[in-house]
Amino acid sequence: MTDDPMSIAFAEAREAEAEGEVPIGAALVENGAVVARAGNRTLRDCDPTAHAEMVVIREAALKLGLHRLTACDVYVTLEPCAMCAGAIAMARLRRLYYAAQDPKGGAVDNGVRFFAHPSCRHVPEVYGGLREREASEMLKAFFRDRRDRHASW
Repeated sequence: MTDDPMSIAFAEAREAEAEGEVPIGAALVENGAVVARAGNRTLRDCDPTAHAEMVVIREAALKLGLHRLTACDVYVTLEPCAMCAGAIAMARLRRLYYAAQDPKGGAVDNGVRFFAHPSCRHVPEVYGGLREREASEMLKAFFRDRRDRHASW
């Protein structure tokens, strides 16, 4: 296994998919070391807030004993939604790296553009489009499979 945080996020996305979750993964890093990693867990945990980003923020905060993760970066396979962007801001994460844009549900470079809003208290550095094609293809295949299985009922 590689220590590349985005590769870890992709591995978490694939694990989430294997469990029937939407294939989104995240890795949270402090000083180059992965502190937390997770895939979506909304179905497993019966928790609509258990997006990969939320899970890694919670786990890292507990592990580090900090409510502000100012020396940390998060890597995620899909542009965060408004809830996750809000959590990233509240945690004061230093940087956000994401793979695919999400024109429908994203809230960083699409939709509400959370970090550009005047009420946003912290704006991380944002780097989007890393391995975008790979993430996009994974998500499209997942939803295509879901549609195909549903159509055959």
